[in-house]
Amino acid sequence: MRQLNDGPGANVMKAPTHLYEAFSAMHLHYVRELTPSRNWHVILSCDSFHSRINPGENVMNAQKYVAEAIGTFWLTFAGCGSAVIAAGFPHLGIGFVGVALAFGLSVVTMAYAIGHISGCHLNPAVTVGLAAGGRFPPGQVVPYIIAQVIGAIVASTVLYVIARGTAGFSLADGFAANGYGEHSPGHYDATVCFLMEVIMTMMFLFMIMGSTHGKAPVGFAPLAIGLTLTMIHLVSIPVTNTSVNPARSTGPALFVGGWALAQLWMFWIAPLIGGALGGVIYRWLSAGPTGMVEGGTPA
Repeated sequence: MRQLNDGPGANVMKAPTHLYEAFSAMHLHYVRELTPSRNWHVILSCDSFHSRINPGENVMNAQKYVAEAIGTFWLTFAGCGSAVIAAGFPHLGIGFVGVALAFGLSVVTMAYAIGHISGCHLNPAVTVGLAAGGRFPPGQVVPYIIAQVIGAIVASTVLYVIARGTAGFSLADGFAANGYGEHSPGHYDATVCFLMEVIMTMMFLFMIMGSTHGKAPVGFAPLAIGLTLTMIHLVSIPVTNTSVNPARSTGPALFVGGWALAQLWMFWIAPLIGGALGGVIYRWLSAGPTGMVEGGTPA
């Protein structure tokens, strides 16, 4: 510890009553207090408290998690709801095209609503992909994913309550769950379905990384991302019923049970792999300028 007085001849009384010297030990910030009696006392720095317990930051994080839950609720309810309720409606059903648009529009609308709050991921594969691409803090990945899964489960619960209000409803029809083999809409085998989910999620992250890049046109990212998700559904609904989103797959699978839960592993692993690949590849192609896709940050 550095000596604060040069010796007995120094005029201690001209110094402040309390002199402080900051130092760092074991990554913790402390302050030592020197009294006129020259006794040293260790006290915890107020700055350390502020950096470790920041109420404003905690509130901001909570807002992000709630926004992600609400956004994923909307994506799952609107997208899966269009498939369960509207796709096969007699004479007026919206079909594959309508379902694809519903998923895409749910992202576009919610991106404008909560993009400034949380970054509007709505998807564990997007969160993982952005983290892999250096565009999202790794420490926030797990809380975001938990919030997204909660939102999807709540949406599936509400959708189930509404859908069962008609006599013709049956979970045996699939409830918009994702599947492979005999549970693929086109009866595609597991290998093909896995490949489709990896490729589609990889390209989804590639588009997200590009449209939110610092050199991309400002304000158009939600449109580019929503249209990309629409295209993905137009191509892959016949193959897997389109997941590219583990949270969206989890909600309906919990209600269908049986085969849907048994096959759910694919719709976690494949999208997460694809998302990470998309993030890493785009990061290699265009490292900067970059921006964190996480919404607002505390002042």
